[in-house]
Amino acid sequence: EWTMKTSIVFLLCISVFPGFSQGRVVGEDETGFAECNVFFPGQVPPEGFTEPFHVKICQQYNKEPRFATLYSTKDKIPLYSAFKYTKPAQNEEESWLVEPQIDDPENDLHEMVHEADVIGTVASLGANQALTSDYVGSGYERGLLNPSLLHEEDFQRATYTLTNAVPLSPSLSKSWHRDIGRVVEQALVPHCSKKDHLYLLAGAIPSSVRVKGKVSVPESLWLAACCDAPEGWSLGLVKKMNDENSLADLTVGELEKQLLAGVHLFKGSCGEDNQSQEKTEAILQAVSQIRSGEQVETSDNQEAKDSGLVRKVAGIIATPFIKLLELLIYVFVELVKFVFYFLWLVIKRVGGAVLDGVYSLWNGVVSYLKAISMVLISIPYDVGRVIVNIFLGFLEIVQDVASLTYRILRIPVGFVLHLAAFPYHSICAIPSVLKDVATGIGGTFSLIIDATAALLHGFYYLAGHIVKRFVPKGSSDD
Repeated sequence: EWTMKTSIVFLLCISVFPGFSQGRVVGEDETGFAECNVFFPGQVPPEGFTEPFHVKICQQYNKEPRFATLYSTKDKIPLYSAFKYTKPAQNEEESWLVEPQIDDPENDLHEMVHEADVIGTVASLGANQALTSDYVGSGYERGLLNPSLLHEEDFQRATYTLTNAVPLSPSLSKSWHRDIGRVVEQALVPHCSKKDHLYLLAGAIPSSVRVKGKVSVPESLWLAACCDAPEGWSLGLVKKMNDENSLADLTVGELEKQLLAGVHLFKGSCGEDNQSQEKTEAILQAVSQIRSGEQVETSDNQEAKDSGLVRKVAGIIATPFIKLLELLIYVFVELVKFVFYFLWLVIKRVGGAVLDGVYSLWNGVVSYLKAISMVLISIPYDVGRVIVNIFLGFLEIVQDVASLTYRILRIPVGFVLHLAAFPYHSICAIPSVLKDVATGIGGTFSLIIDATAALLHGFYYLAGHIVKRFVPKGSSDD
C-alpha cells in the first residue's frame, strides 16, 4: 500500500508539476555526454578521465539537458560538472534527488527521482552513489559543485541532485557559492562578448578523508572558465578546503597539472596561448576585487539596483496573493491526492476480493484435477503390483513345498543308501586285508633270511681274518 501510494503521489507531482528532474547515465557506446555535449566548447568533453569508475551523466530536467556531470562511483562524489550561466532566479527551492541508474543500470527508471520513492525498489541503492543518510549527522553539507544560484528556475531544480553534491562544511559551502557566484556574474560574464559561449567547469579533487567511510571529502574545489568567442580567453580558480577564504587564480594549464595526469579540460586550451593580455588583466583585477571583498563596478549595477527595488516592492504587494495561490494549489493537490487514494482503496478492495475468489477457485480446480490424475495414474500401478505380489506368493509356496518334501525324503533315502553300501564295502575290504597280511608275512621271512645271511657272512669274514693272521702262508701250490 505504501509503494502504491507513493507511486500515485509521484504521478500527481508529475501531472501538477511537470518540471520533474530527469537524468541519464551515458552508455559506453555513446560519444561524450550525448545531448549534454552542448555544455563543452566545440562539444568536446575534457580528456584524461578514463578510470572505469568514472560515470558520465547527462543531467536533464523537464526533458531538457541542463548540465553534464562526471561522477566517481569510487569516491561517491562528482569530479566535475559542466554548465553554462543563465539568468539567476529569485527564489530557490531545495529538493534533493538521486540517480537510480548508477546503482542499478538494469532498472526501468531513466530519470532522477526522490530517494524516498525508490527505497526498496532499486537494487543496491547507495552502492555507487551517496545518499542523504551519508550526510546526516556528519557535520558536512551537500555542497553543490554547480551552484544553483547561477541558474534560472528550471536549471536550479536540476542542480539539487546528490550526483552534483560534495561534502562541505557549512561555512565552506556558503563561501564557495558566494565567491563563485560573484566571480561568474561580476568578472567572467561581463568580459565574454557572447554570454552563451561562456563554458564553465566546476570540479572537486577527492581526498582520502571519507564521510562515514564512504563519501570522499574534497581536497580542494576548482572552477575552469572558457569564453569561446572571437576574443576568447580561459581562467582557472582553486579554493582549498583548509582555507574557506582562499580563491587562487591560475591558468587552465596550471590547473590541469593539479588534476589527473593527461587531463585536458578544454579543446585547444580555449585560446589560452592567444588570449588578450588586457582582457586577462581586467578579469584578474575583477577577481582580485572579489577576493578582497570589494564590489565590482559594472554598467549594469545601477540598473540592477533599480530593478531590485521594483522587484522588492512588487514582491511585498504580491506576496499575500502568492501565498493564497500556493495555499489553494496545496489544497487542490491534497484533494486530488485524497480522491485518487480513495479510488485506489475502493479498486483495491473490490479487485482484491475478485482476485481472491478467482484464485481460490483456480486452486480448487487445480487440486481436484491433480487428485483425479494421481488416482488414475495409480490404478495401473496398483493392479500391476497386486499381480506381481500374487505371483511371488505362489513361487514362495512352491519353494516351501519342495523344501519340505526334500527334507522329509532325505532321512530314509540316506539310511537305505548307507545300509545297502555296507556289505559292498565289507566284502571288498577282505582282499585288501589278506593282501596286507601276506605282504606282512613275506616281509617277515625275507627279513629273517636277510639277517641270517648277514650273520653268516660276518662269521665267515671273521674266520678268514683270523686264519690270515695266525696261519703261516704256504707256497702257491699249497
